[in-house]
Amino acid sequence: MIMPQEALIVEPVQILGDNYVWMFASAKNQYVAVDPGEAGPVKQWLSANDSSLSHILLTHHHGDHTGGADELKREYGAKIVGSRADSRRLPQLDIAVEDGDLINLVECQAEVIATPGHTIGHVVYMVADALFVGDTLFSLGCGRLFEGTPGVMWQSLQKIQTLPGTTKIYPAHEYTMTNHGFALSLEPDSKALLTLQSQLMAMNNNDIPTLPTTLAHEKMLNPFLRCEDEQFAKKTGLEAKTPIERFAVLRERRNHY
Repeated sequence: MIMPQEALIVEPVQILGDNYVWMFASAKNQYVAVDPGEAGPVKQWLSANDSSLSHILLTHHHGDHTGGADELKREYGAKIVGSRADSRRLPQLDIAVEDGDLINLVECQAEVIATPGHTIGHVVYMVADALFVGDTLFSLGCGRLFEGTPGVMWQSLQKIQTLPGTTKIYPAHEYTMTNHGFALSLEPDSKALLTLQSQLMAMNNNDIPTLPTTLAHEKMLNPFLRCEDEQFAKKTGLEAKTPIERFAVLRERRNHY
């Protein structure tokens, strides 16, 4: 895998209540949109920034991630990038990608990492120090397993965990407060989670995004990345299970939280 080299400036466009379309520059006055579930807010953002759109990166086929792609392509001539394995369920792709592919985005590159689990064709994109993770990983959480097994999702999360701790994680949803509540229910005496709670509440009350997060932060506090931690497993009553079994139990608990 390529390693993050320099900081990438990323801007959020909030859509559909709790979705983010992440925007970053591919060249002067040219941007890339990640998972544009709506076209209108992205077009407004581009107009306000006197810019156009060169590429659209899709992590998976769900409509809240793809709904604006075709309109944006027609408006700006942007190239749509998505998983070759899921091409039948995505808008028509200009660039079909697989695990390990490098995509030229005018003046920068994106590396494709396949992360099946939430959906079978899910991919994430590494650009400089930023990882656009769609619905694979959230701050303090992970995506539901609509199509993959716990083992498949666990392996996808393990791939992400090999990246540097400084990697900035850009999920597609603002789920941090709810995920924090679940994490705290597992470790009600966690000083780190209790300290984080007041910070998140202040951000939420002031409509400040809680994202991005960092991989180091998630490895320390995200329960779904800690299933190999024996102390954590003991706290949650899962010490007799394998890491994948622990992950499966936690994901099922989160489904009903």
